[in-house]
Amino acid sequence: MEGTLFPNRPSIPLTKPTQANPRLKFNRTTLPLPPQPPSPPSFPFDSLLQHLLQLSSPPPNTTHKHKPIKSVQTNNTHFTSLPAPLDYQDPQQQQNANHKKPSSVSVRILENYKELVVQSADSSLDFLPISCKFMFNSIVELPIYSLNEFFDSVKLQLLGVDLISLLKDLDLSGNWDKALSLFEWVVLNSQSKKLDNQVIELMVRILGRESQHLIASKLFDVIPVEDYSLDVRAYTTILHAYSRTGKYERAITLFEHMNEKGLSPTLVTYNVVLDVYGRMGRSWDKILSLLDEMRSKGLEFDEFTCSTVISACGREGLLEEAKKFLAGLKSQGYEPGTVTYNSLLQVFGKAGIYSEALSVLKEMEENNCLPDSVTYNELVAAYVRAGFHEEGAAVIDTMSHKGIMPNAVTYTTVIDAYGKAGKEDKALNLFNQMKELGCVPNVCTYNAILGMLGKKSRSEEMMEILCDMKVNGCAPNRITWNTMLAMCGNRGMHKYVNRVFREMRSCGFEPDRDTFNTLISAYGRCGSGIDAAKMYDGMIKAGFTPCVTTYNALLNALAQRGDWKAAESVILDMRKKGFKPSETSYSLMLHCYAKGGNVTGVERLAKEIYEGHIFPSWKLLRTLVLTNFKCRSLMGMERAFQELQKNGYRPDLVLFNSMISIFARNKMYDRAHEMLQLILESGLQPDLVTYNSLMDMHARAGECWKAEEILKGLQISGGKPDLVSYNTVIKGFCRQGFMQEAIRTLSEMTTRGIRPCIVTYNTFVAGYAGQGLFEEVKDVIDYMIQHNCKPNELTYKTAVDGYCKAKKYKEAMDFVSNIREMDDLFVIYFWWMHGAHEMTWGNNSGCCIISNCWSFFRLWEISVSK
Repeated sequence: MEGTLFPNRPSIPLTKPTQANPRLKFNRTTLPLPPQPPSPPSFPFDSLLQHLLQLSSPPPNTTHKHKPIKSVQTNNTHFTSLPAPLDYQDPQQQQNANHKKPSSVSVRILENYKELVVQSADSSLDFLPISCKFMFNSIVELPIYSLNEFFDSVKLQLLGVDLISLLKDLDLSGNWDKALSLFEWVVLNSQSKKLDNQVIELMVRILGRESQHLIASKLFDVIPVEDYSLDVRAYTTILHAYSRTGKYERAITLFEHMNEKGLSPTLVTYNVVLDVYGRMGRSWDKILSLLDEMRSKGLEFDEFTCSTVISACGREGLLEEAKKFLAGLKSQGYEPGTVTYNSLLQVFGKAGIYSEALSVLKEMEENNCLPDSVTYNELVAAYVRAGFHEEGAAVIDTMSHKGIMPNAVTYTTVIDAYGKAGKEDKALNLFNQMKELGCVPNVCTYNAILGMLGKKSRSEEMMEILCDMKVNGCAPNRITWNTMLAMCGNRGMHKYVNRVFREMRSCGFEPDRDTFNTLISAYGRCGSGIDAAKMYDGMIKAGFTPCVTTYNALLNALAQRGDWKAAESVILDMRKKGFKPSETSYSLMLHCYAKGGNVTGVERLAKEIYEGHIFPSWKLLRTLVLTNFKCRSLMGMERAFQELQKNGYRPDLVLFNSMISIFARNKMYDRAHEMLQLILESGLQPDLVTYNSLMDMHARAGECWKAEEILKGLQISGGKPDLVSYNTVIKGFCRQGFMQEAIRTLSEMTTRGIRPCIVTYNTFVAGYAGQGLFEEVKDVIDYMIQHNCKPNELTYKTAVDGYCKAKKYKEAMDFVSNIREMDDLFVIYFWWMHGAHEMTWGNNSGCCIISNCWSFFRLWEISVSK
């Protein structure tokens, strides 16, 4: 054992060494003073929030506010765009599936094009009436924040101009945002006058081209679009805006309205509606019905039809349905393209089935369908979701060798995986590597790193990341704010949730469904179930329909307190409403059972997973190992660990450490050593938790010197033992009666700046009481009190139990009397709660293990009567 961990460390004999040092005792003269308790760690949340506000707030001259119609600030249009979701692209971009990063040449061409547009706009002014020219020049020259005041001052003239020509010229001159301001003002001031259909269609096209989905969805919530006779293209763009903003019911209602008007939806329209159903969830039957409708109208499916349907399967975990759908198309002669294959890769990637993902990649190569960056990004996702982080990172090199440059999505996927695995330094190293190689981080990259650092309270590095965002011109988006909200989900940070949400809205970021889900989860983790329920109601009122993520947020809140009965009700409600619980749902359900001590619930859900009724993903099998550990179920842990290996998944260090710990507690030392060997064979490095588990194993086995050897070896190798490390070694010495060695270890611990805790002192109390050294017990308690560590129930209980076992009842009563003088209310509560009633009836199964029940009752009776 010692040869494996510390090859240069000589073996320490298992016999007690000769004690040449003077006898140590618990007093100020022989023990060094324990260090002062550390001040509670202060997380500079206020500073972080101020940094984020500065990044999010628009410059003073670009403020864009309107009274009734709220829209995102103009500066938000310059945000670094998020990578388009794999399953669907903008209707106007369906002919350009492969996006390339613009080169410097393309940037110059774009600038020249803008100049030409401005010139054409200037030339078009010649055909405008004088009043329109005046309006155009005035609007272009004025800052956007003063436009409403100008519009009010020329209201009569403005309502009489050729509005459509004015809007077109503003758009052509690059002032689409001012065109939007004019349009909104007209909507608010036209009173009962109906706008021209062409004006509506023009504004829809402008917003669609600029991807201003949120503005469009809000605008057409105010304008009764059903009252207008728009063309199919305009309706399709509005449908797309509703889809992107999560207003699925509104989109479906509008689609039905189109059919009632007799309009014939195009293939693009159907693709958008398929996307709506896919995002809404629990709609597989409706998707199949819509596909039949498309076939009956003679519409041929394209790449986007197929990819949208397959991605819908991925969201619902419908793996078999996705494979069956694609197989059916191929049997009819359809040849999948890169976009379709990428969607299928995404399905398997989300489930963490990397073997299937590799099969899809092989099929692509066999069919001469060249993989692109999205293909490899999905392969990376499949690897990391199955726990193969290094293999995922290795794909980056594979892409480079094949001439496909890894993009921000590739790096962000691996960075996020490292963060979730607790490998923050690796994530940061990869982040620096991507910048060195010329890959510019996008807002998703920054969001992943901020979330990772926030979980570890690494505030200084978070500040650096926010500064880096500012330097690179990467403005925060709604997800950045959602990340900040998620960080507030801890006890005592309830007020910050409210504040961040308020500041988020002040910066123009209205909550979407993900925001509400984050709020529900954050309030739940803060212990505020009432506020979580309010957010759920607020989400419904805002027009967002709950999804699987919403239910998972509720389950997360219930898992915090182990309320498995309520959690079962949530799962039943999901199924009743047509939602299929995801692996996260089942994982949270397992945590709920474990926290609530419901071993039967864990076993029942484990059976469904092992029998294949629930897909045995890496995440679920990992959760089973950890929840069985919480329940102290050795058999459950072993079965889950075996299933994890049988399915080809790789255990991480947390699982290995949990297995070592459970084997140590059950005195299965050979099995613990096997786990240690597996750690080394897997290329992992044992961490502090590993060493602490090994120390505990030897301490429990009575090999206290072995435990100390590991402690010293850890120090020599540059590791930093913590309080748990020292407490474990002290426990080993105390159990063997080597109290002087235990005090020596305590002295070393305090010298190194680690303050003893209540567990440390209670271990000494138990050690001395077990040997009948009651004066030393009193010394320990006095020392605790002197150094501001108040004895607890276990301290007194252990001492009294020692007296009773030694049949020193008189001394026990004296000890109780002294306790009562120090802590009157505590001792009465202690005796009353821990056995007084049970002992009256002769029941000796109380919390305190006392050999003479009558004596215990007498001690309690005397303490109360004094």
